[in-house]
Amino acid sequence: MADEISDLRLFVRMVAAGSLAETARRLNSSLPAMSRRLAAMENRLGARLVHRSPRRFVLTEEGDLLHERALVILEEVDRAEAEVGDRSESPRGHIRVGAPFEIGRRRIAPLIGAFCQRYPQVTVELVLDDARTDVMRANLHVALHVDQPDDGDVVSRLLLRSRRVVCAAPSYLERRGHPQTPADLLQHNCLVMVRGHQFYDRWTFADDGKPLIVQVRGSLSSSNAEVVHDWAIAGLGIGLKALWDIEDDLAEGRLVELLAPYASNMINLYAIYPTRTHLPNRVRLFIDHVVESLRGSRASVA
Repeated sequence: MADEISDLRLFVRMVAAGSLAETARRLNSSLPAMSRRLAAMENRLGARLVHRSPRRFVLTEEGDLLHERALVILEEVDRAEAEVGDRSESPRGHIRVGAPFEIGRRRIAPLIGAFCQRYPQVTVELVLDDARTDVMRANLHVALHVDQPDDGDVVSRLLLRSRRVVCAAPSYLERRGHPQTPADLLQHNCLVMVRGHQFYDRWTFADDGKPLIVQVRGSLSSSNAEVVHDWAIAGLGIGLKALWDIEDDLAEGRLVELLAPYASNMINLYAIYPTRTHLPNRVRLFIDHVVESLRGSRASVA
């Protein structure tokens, strides 16, 4: 039975990842190993679960049915484990946590390490993805999202409330000078985030209490927030970053805040979890641990 449950968890993760290659990357495994596991499942069930090619991963009718049933079965297994774990003195079991790349790697990963030292019978898997994650479809116990979702099937808890900061390295400012107003950004090389086909090049400010939007431009853009962060530190341009990502860089002088009197762009970080599941004690303790650990941040904590 344990092998069958393991196969169901893997299949759900394959569907969430969208391809065998991405599944292998997330699980630190290999594409051949994932292909063998999927083939073994199909052989055991006597049905083809997926139409697959190097670039496509489409569920068959049987695969879609298995995925639907697997989500229900795994929810029941997790609920049973949670109820048993809640009765024990020490929490135990597994937690799957989703988070954006930068805050996940730089801030949440160390907190997970400390949590597992405190509760050694709990295992935690951190899934990093800058795209907004469907908590239930991705089989996550909790996900960290920027900005509150409008999905009625999930519960959200505010973890951090912060502002976005226009910033640059001292080396860039020595070469190009300090912008004094938002309009001055038009004369600077600005680092732009990209999501899909959308460029986030419209930066919001407040001028005498009125909203002001500047469409910036620059030679560098990326879909990875850490890349933009590193470009800013390297002195390659001016970035717009969440305070929680750069507060150490500001304190230690690697970055300098710019246009502070015009700042108005706020950003929130939420913990998201499904409403239709019993929140296991280990997950509740994990969320409390994250809140408490982030309390010392210069960003305000809910």
